[in-house]
Amino acid sequence: MSAEANRLAETRAQLAPWQKWGPYLSERQWGTVREDYSPDGNAWDYFPHDQARSRAYRWGEDGLGGITDDHNLLCFALALWNGQDPILKERLFGLTNSQGNHGEDVKEYYFYLDSTPTHSYMKYLYKYPQQAFPYEDLVNTNRSRSRYELEYELLDTGIFDDDRYFDVFVEYAKADAEDVLIKISVANRGPEAAPLHLLPTLWFRNTWSWTETGDKSVLKALGNGVVQAHVNNPELTDLMRDYYFYCDAEVPLLFTENETNAERVFGQPNPSPYVKDGINNYVVDGKTELVNPDGVGTKVSPHYQLTVGAGETVVVKLRLTKSSPEVVGDPFGAYFDDQFAARLREADEFYATVIPPAVMADGDRANVMRQALAGMMWTKQYFYYDLDLWLRERGVTPWTPVIDKSHVRNNEWFHMMNDDIVSMPDKWEYPWYAAWDLAFHVIPISLIDPDFAKDQLMLMLREDYLHPNGQIPAYEWNFGDVNPPVHAFATWEIYVRDRERNNGQGDLEFLKYAFSKLLINFTWWVNRKDEGGNNLFEGGFLGLDNIGVFDRSSPLPTGGRLEQADGTAWMVFFSQRMFQIAIELALHDHLYEDLAIKFFEHTMWIAGAMDRIGIHHDELWDEEDGFFYDVLRLPDGNSTRLKVRSLVGLLSLMAVAVFPREAFTELPRLRERVNKFIARHPELVGNVHLPVKQGYNHRFMLSILNEDKLRRVLSRMLDEGEFLSDYGIRSLSRTHLEHPYCFYHAGVEYKVGYVPGDSTSGMFGGNSNWRGPIWMPVNLLLIRALLQLYSYYGDDFKMEYPTGSGDYKTLFEITQCISERLVSIFTKDENGRRPVYGGAEKFQTDPHWRDLILFYEYFHGDDGSGIGASHQTGWTGCIARIIQALGYFTPETVLNTVAPGKLALYSDPASR
Repeated sequence: MSAEANRLAETRAQLAPWQKWGPYLSERQWGTVREDYSPDGNAWDYFPHDQARSRAYRWGEDGLGGITDDHNLLCFALALWNGQDPILKERLFGLTNSQGNHGEDVKEYYFYLDSTPTHSYMKYLYKYPQQAFPYEDLVNTNRSRSRYELEYELLDTGIFDDDRYFDVFVEYAKADAEDVLIKISVANRGPEAAPLHLLPTLWFRNTWSWTETGDKSVLKALGNGVVQAHVNNPELTDLMRDYYFYCDAEVPLLFTENETNAERVFGQPNPSPYVKDGINNYVVDGKTELVNPDGVGTKVSPHYQLTVGAGETVVVKLRLTKSSPEVVGDPFGAYFDDQFAARLREADEFYATVIPPAVMADGDRANVMRQALAGMMWTKQYFYYDLDLWLRERGVTPWTPVIDKSHVRNNEWFHMMNDDIVSMPDKWEYPWYAAWDLAFHVIPISLIDPDFAKDQLMLMLREDYLHPNGQIPAYEWNFGDVNPPVHAFATWEIYVRDRERNNGQGDLEFLKYAFSKLLINFTWWVNRKDEGGNNLFEGGFLGLDNIGVFDRSSPLPTGGRLEQADGTAWMVFFSQRMFQIAIELALHDHLYEDLAIKFFEHTMWIAGAMDRIGIHHDELWDEEDGFFYDVLRLPDGNSTRLKVRSLVGLLSLMAVAVFPREAFTELPRLRERVNKFIARHPELVGNVHLPVKQGYNHRFMLSILNEDKLRRVLSRMLDEGEFLSDYGIRSLSRTHLEHPYCFYHAGVEYKVGYVPGDSTSGMFGGNSNWRGPIWMPVNLLLIRALLQLYSYYGDDFKMEYPTGSGDYKTLFEITQCISERLVSIFTKDENGRRPVYGGAEKFQTDPHWRDLILFYEYFHGDDGSGIGASHQTGWTGCIARIIQALGYFTPETVLNTVAPGKLALYSDPASR
């Protein structure tokens, strides 16, 4: 067992709090819903970037390359000044939704280079220009551009021309669970020596300025470059004892308070001259009276004034530990360097057990996988949100009449109390959890920290998250919005991988807990999202933003309702996973057999409704096209298919479950009830694949698609003129480039055309696009479905790949081909270029840029370039799982997996 695996074991056994400190500091707290106290709910304008340096946050903190404890009480991050900028660089800058021509967008270059799951070693890189940061140019130029133009990026401003910038590396190594060693390396990439003010900053989150909080914490200089951090609030002392912050040189220590500069923000007098932006005003404006000469406060920055020669690197060392000066002795001796070297070596040893040898042999591919996993670790964030308190601060209580609270978002979520470390999609663009994103996050996270993966799934099902009516919260902008029901899928995948690691012993308590909560959520779906009571589900936008003809979260302009092919496919998928979980539990406890029967019948009712016996013009399946479409049911009783060929129709592929023979031979009552149901309901079973005919290795399969429909849908998906891109599966068929779908109502045209890059629509803020680009999580589900199908059909089932090529492949071979296309987004091609970076020459050719990987939110449907949030390692981090699988996966991995429930997303013999 590696040293890092031992640390994970100690954490699991609660022997040492190795995960107390981590990268849990947000990268943007301003502009969030939590900090919004505006009357109109305009979070971006209520608390803008320009106020962030001066105004204390209520619900969290943010910083640059920073760390914090697991309750965000004490924070550490970088602050930088090049002598040219109008403000210190204390946090990342980006555009608000209204400023960007494609919505909000961070305009900085920073990279998560490495992290172990206990954060025993971490590495981060920020690229800081030596000239004045072009704040106004970025805002004005992007605002002037249309949705049909590219975004104006920081590289486009010329700020990195002549390489006049610093690479600022921050590394963290833990000598023990509460002894964090910090090394900051500043490399001047420019042709001349350049000055830099380096201000590593330690501060307390403001927990004392609000009505329900207690005494102020204090930072105090002890001399010799040492600062003591002490919590005075007795309610917090169990969470945070004294810490000591050591500097490697006796530089000036600049103290102020983490309190609002009321004079600057609100035009009101300050009770004290020492406010949040005091250090900024001292360094940038020379106002020496704004830092506390007594060496006390709640925010402190050691002031390193460096001159870094051309091509040189300057190193600064710091230490944050529970050990007092009397105990620690020399904080920066040989021990410091030895511990750093040991943690890096142990990180390499740990990842050697995660990354397959075949991948390690390809340095570029291994680099992509390791940076993807590092990003998954760096995007953990402390999330604090007491909805009861937050709503009461806005004059809303559970008894407020609906008419008086309708203008306040999340007004039905009083039960929520979030005080946890949560995996975020992107800590700048999406510094708030999104439930369906999180279900995909746990897939790569489980490769390195299965306990954290399970904890994240259980978090969303806990009573202080899950609504009493059974709904899983969506995201802070609207907890009541509807995300696809993917938690049962993620629960099953994590359970199976965990079982493989533990020699066939699954965590049944985890599975039982999740299943019990998912039962409540399934009931919510059935009761709330099947308006017609006919097993055809609506659900709204379902995470696919602008994929539809209409805004699916708003009332239809036509009236009536939309029966959604994706909503219904998601529900079959949900029901199948519940069926699979119930079978697993029933094999250990026959009390669950009734629930297995229940979910088999649910699956059949929903699948049967998608394509009834005979040809009907009001159902989701179009026999002529061989595809599923949404159906618009109008108020006058008429209905029409909305013939947009998109992921909405492809999602039928994922609704497949394969079972070993033992699932039925060991559960005879289930087998009996399945046979009786099939005999009693011939109208439901004619167009689906039933678990009665044995496939390869005596397996059974339950699928929406029988073999004929499967081949028809696959022929569309594998057609390069439709869904199959050089870089994966597109979200919309490319046929809509020349043949957009148009719907007319009341003189208005509603059109869906193929748009492979940024959205040209303002729907859902205009910052995401499901009308052509490639999205990693849905590709992952489609890959999983093909493997499930292969495990049933074996090598006898072949499809033309690509469609029209005359080349026929097994489903396993097709899975490998699609996986390689996805991986090729990030790896170097034969010309040494990474498609993810498109025409950005700096990233393609510069030795200090070309091996740094960004994991974008989605990817151009034709050229593979990255689009949207640039640090959405979240679900795009699933590429790590795909790379890992390609490193060991063989047909035998699927075909020879025979134990009950053994077949998961990928069966991993190396993890057993």
